[in-house]
Amino acid sequence: MKIYKAKDYTDMSRKAANIISALIILKENCVLGLATGSSPKETYRLLVERYKAGDLDFSGVTSINLDEYRGLAPDNDQSYRYFMDTNLFNHININAENTHVPNGLEQDSILECARYEELIRKLGGIDLQLLGLGHNGHIGFNEPAEVFTADTHCVDLSESTIEANKRFFDSADDVPRQAYTMGIKTIMQARRILMIVSGDSKAQIVKQAFFGPITPRVPASILQLHNNVTLVGDEAALSLL
Repeated sequence: MKIYKAKDYTDMSRKAANIISALIILKENCVLGLATGSSPKETYRLLVERYKAGDLDFSGVTSINLDEYRGLAPDNDQSYRYFMDTNLFNHININAENTHVPNGLEQDSILECARYEELIRKLGGIDLQLLGLGHNGHIGFNEPAEVFTADTHCVDLSESTIEANKRFFDSADDVPRQAYTMGIKTIMQARRILMIVSGDSKAQIVKQAFFGPITPRVPASILQLHNNVTLVGDEAALSLL
């Protein structure tokens, strides 16, 4: 595992954008696994900036997102499809048909999860998976549990995750209670993993995830077994290491 300490959130985002940019330049047809939330927003802004400056070409890139709320339409402003469109896809020259997010409106969870797994297989796997880190150690929407869930699945969101995400909604009651998410095995099969984390509120879980026991109670701890993980964190998030 490689750990890069950044000065602050802006520096963390710049380092993450550098890593993603290098992959796109070296492998024009790469498959990027993407994440949503507050952690990658500045990284995406920087990628857009570099595209507009003529430094990046996304025309051959394929993206596949970690997760999506179950029950939200793509044009719902809290859906992850909407997030990706407004923060990245609408501002670069990526082919819309090559951007993939779970279908939150598919009510047959078995069908949707199987479809998404088959899609990843047909794409030849993920070259780089971008991850954030939840306060409870979740990656994607893989919540603390008794066992690691392997494949893409429908998950009941924990109260702590609902609490963390309610700031994006009018109230906690409006936060969906379920989501589709890549499973642990799916994430671990990515050829490279890039995790970004910032803020002192994440310091304890960073320590647990990367220097504690490997346990499904801290889902991110499984990343200790991956052979190509890069952790980019600011000074506050890495303060306990």
